[in-house]
Amino acid sequence: MLRRLAARSAPLARASAVRAARPPHALRLAAAPLSRSFVSTAAAAAPSSAQPFMLADIGEGIAEVEVLQWFVKPGDTVDQFDRICEVQSDKATVEISSPYVGTIESLEYEVGSIAKVGTPLLHISVDGAGGDAGAEPEQPAPPVAAAAAAPLPVSEPAPAAGATAAAASPAGDRKVLSTPATRALAKRHKLDLGTVTPTGRGGRVTKQDVLLVLNGSAPVQPAGAAAAAPQPQPAAPSAAAEDRAVPIRGIRKAMFAQMTAANAVPHFNFCDEVRMDALMEVRQQLKQVALDKGLGKFTLMPLIVKATSLALAEFPELNASISEAGSELLVKGSHNIGVAMDTPHGLLVPNIKDVGSLTLLQVAQELSRLQADAAAGKLSIPDLKGGTFTLSNIGNLGGTYTGPVINLPEIAIAGLGKTRPVPRYDEAGALVRQSIMQVSWSADHRVVDGAMMARFSNAWIGYLEKPATMLLTL
Repeated sequence: MLRRLAARSAPLARASAVRAARPPHALRLAAAPLSRSFVSTAAAAAPSSAQPFMLADIGEGIAEVEVLQWFVKPGDTVDQFDRICEVQSDKATVEISSPYVGTIESLEYEVGSIAKVGTPLLHISVDGAGGDAGAEPEQPAPPVAAAAAAPLPVSEPAPAAGATAAAASPAGDRKVLSTPATRALAKRHKLDLGTVTPTGRGGRVTKQDVLLVLNGSAPVQPAGAAAAAPQPQPAAPSAAAEDRAVPIRGIRKAMFAQMTAANAVPHFNFCDEVRMDALMEVRQQLKQVALDKGLGKFTLMPLIVKATSLALAEFPELNASISEAGSELLVKGSHNIGVAMDTPHGLLVPNIKDVGSLTLLQVAQELSRLQADAAAGKLSIPDLKGGTFTLSNIGNLGGTYTGPVINLPEIAIAGLGKTRPVPRYDEAGALVRQSIMQVSWSADHRVVDGAMMARFSNAWIGYLEKPATMLLTL
C-alpha cells in the first residue's frame, strides 16, 4: 500500500519542482497602447523588478510624441487605469493610463522631451496582485473617437472662452488669472502661479506658460512680479531681451508641414462682398427656436455652412481633390465642410460630415459640438480627417480681408471677414446702411479657373442674400 501511494505522488512532486525552478523572468510584460481613455483590460503581473513600459505605435504615421506632463513620479504606486502621463503628437494630445498595478521606478523623459515610439516611457515594478501572472495585455486598436489633432486629458479640459477664473496664489491674497486646468497643473508640481510670467490675454497665466517653467524654457519670476499689473516705464537704456528658441512641435509642427506643402500649389484669389441683412434677420427668427430645441447660441455659421453645401451641389468639381499621380480629379460625394477654429492648442479645422444630408438644426448642433470639443482639446482624429471644403472665419477676430491658403488635399477655401455696417446705394439709388461681409476665395489654379470660382461665389452669395431660396432645395 505504501509503495502504491509513493508511486502516485512522484509525478506531482516532479511537477512542483519544475514550477519552483521556472525563472521569474519567463513571465511576459507587454506595453500599454497609447490611447486616450482606455488601456488593455488584462493587467500583466510580474516579479517585483523594474520592467520597461513602452510607448506603443498608435498608427496614423506617428513616430514620436512630446511629453507634456507626468502624473506620477519615482516611488509612486499606481493601480490599473491610473493616469501616467499626457503626450502630444502632431495630430493629437492624449493621455496614457497604466494597465499595471505596481511602483514607478524611473521616468525616462523630462517634460518637454520627445519620446520615440517603441522606447520605454518609464520603468515600473509590477506587483503580483495586478492580474494573471501569465497574461499579456492585448493591444486594442487605436482610438476612433478619442487627437490633433488634438485631445487633452478628460480630467483637465480647457474651459470655453470667458471661463477663466482668478486664483489665489500661495504667496498671499493677490489674484492670478488662470484656468482650472492650469491651476491643477501648477498645484501638482507645487509651482506658485505668481512666479510664472503670463502671456495670455489680460495677463492670464496659460498652461503653456507653466509648462515652459517646468521644462526650464522660461525663468521663474520673483513672487508677485508676474501678477502685478504692468506699469509705464520711463524711456531709459536697458538690456535687450534675450533671444530664445521655441521648438516647432505638436499642432504647430503639423501646420508647418501642411502650409509648406500647400504653398507649392499655385493659388489664385477671388474676392466679393455679401449683403448679410436678410441672413441676420433669419438668424434672429431662429435663435429662440434653436434655444427651445436645446441648442443654445445660434450663430450665422450654420446658415453659411448650409449655403456652402447647396452651392457645392451646383458646382461639385469644387468639392474634390487631385489624385496622387495628378491625372484625375477625385470629386467627393459627401460635403464634409471644415470650419477653421482658433483654439488654445493652435489652428484646427474639424469638419461637419455630409452636410448635404443634415438639417440646419443638425448642422448647428454638430458645429456646436466641434467648437466645444476644440476649446476643450477633445477633438477626435475622425473630426479632423476627411474634409472636402473649408471655411475660415477670420471675421470673428476682427479681420475684413484675408488670403486663405488651401487646406490640402482640398482645392478651394473661403476666408470670411467681419460683417460691418457700411453705406451702400440701393436699387433706387438711395444711400442706405447695409451689413456687408467680405469673402475671399482661394483655389488651386491647376484645376479651377476664375470663371468657375466666380459662378460658384455668385450662387453661394445668392443663398446668403436671399436665404428663403434655400428652402427650394432642402
